Amino acid sequence: MAELAPSLTRTNAVEMVAGTIIGASIFVQPSEIARHLGTPLDILLVWMACGVLTLFGALVCAELASAFPRTGGLYVFLRETFSPLAGFLWGWAMFWSMHTGIIAAIATVFARYAAQFVEVGDTGVRVIAVGVILALSALNYVGVRAGSRVQTALTGAKILAIVLVVGAGLLFVGSDIDLANASTSRDPSATGYSDFLLAMVAGLFAYGGWHMVTYTAGETLMPARTIPVALITGVAIVTGCYMAMNVLYLAVLPLETVRSSSRIAADAADVLIGRGGAAVMALLVMMSSLGGLTGIVLTAPRVYYTMAGDGLAFRWLDYVHPVYRTPSRAIVAQAVWASVLAATGAYRELFTRVIYTEWLFFALMAYGVFVLRRRPGYQPAYRTWGYPVVPAVFVLASLVIVINQIVRTPVEALTGLGIVALGVPVYYLAGASKTGTSERPTAPSR
Repeated sequence: MAELAPSLTRTNAVEMVAGTIIGASIFVQPSEIARHLGTPLDILLVWMACGVLTLFGALVCAELASAFPRTGGLYVFLRETFSPLAGFLWGWAMFWSMHTGIIAAIATVFARYAAQFVEVGDTGVRVIAVGVILALSALNYVGVRAGSRVQTALTGAKILAIVLVVGAGLLFVGSDIDLANASTSRDPSATGYSDFLLAMVAGLFAYGGWHMVTYTAGETLMPARTIPVALITGVAIVTGCYMAMNVLYLAVLPLETVRSSSRIAADAADVLIGRGGAAVMALLVMMSSLGGLTGIVLTAPRVYYTMAGDGLAFRWLDYVHPVYRTPSRAIVAQAVWASVLAATGAYRELFTRVIYTEWLFFALMAYGVFVLRRRPGYQPAYRTWGYPVVPAVFVLASLVIVINQIVRTPVEALTGLGIVALGVPVYYLAGASKTGTSERPTAPSR
């Protein structure tokens, strides 16, 4: 199997974590969370709880990344801990729905905000979405350094922009801010356990993508040490940004507006800047979406490349470009399918039905730590802080998310599970079970 050249530094990895997570959700998702809750403090508590839970997942992922510092990330963890089938199903869901669907969705968000500056119809939005997918794929085709540099620059710019926007906004509000006593038409006691849980499900969606840095372990310098630091630092940065943005929203907008707005960031900008505020925020959303999209386009093809090397995907995906040293064919395959989903709008159906199933894999990943700790020869360079409580809490929370989705939308949820399960007969019919055994050691010596 051809090897990818390591070139990503710790800074690149941290920026990849933060930049991939901070996409467009923080500019729209707060309203979905606020609809379930009674007070501003409840809202901030949900965002903090989501950040803590994401950090728990990052701590677990950090241990596994230090034990298996190889290209492929979660796919490698599941393959080595349980079986090639478990890894294959993750990659199957990634390519056909989860990650390509996310790429198509974020590209469409970028295109819709771009349409505020250029008059285009629905067809034009789809053309822009496909264009940005192809452009970022071409950027990553010609080298991981090029893609990571753009990712680093965009992440730094959008974090700086968030800091400036929040700082200017809170300075504008000044001493008038009083979140604890902010007016609300809802009784604080009305926030029950189920409401809090529904709000957390919406919040965790905004934290998605934290694990993707592990896909590029084979191209990261000293991955066993770099990736754990990147995961923990990146999630901490994102949690701080998300808390700050929500403080701003709650400080400048009435709570009922926060609940009902479909463009909360633009509404807040209108209050702070006046006419033209929405245009400024649209630029921030576009930059943020582009940064998140760059991270996903860069990382995901590494999984398909590794699967091909294990005999769990088409062999022609196991190819490293002789000049650019990138998994070029895997990048092209992802770009083509994501473009089809964006052009047809089919990503909406796939994405909404399947995206929650990644939490089933997250639960399996975290449970894998308990399995591996009992396995002879398992020697991770980093061990999860708070073990066994942290991974146990993460497993339980992940399962609750999946069960809640099945209870609330049984038809859609079972359809999503069916799409994932369809990979099982494909795995056996293709004879992957005979060729998918990894030849790599399960616990590299140190």
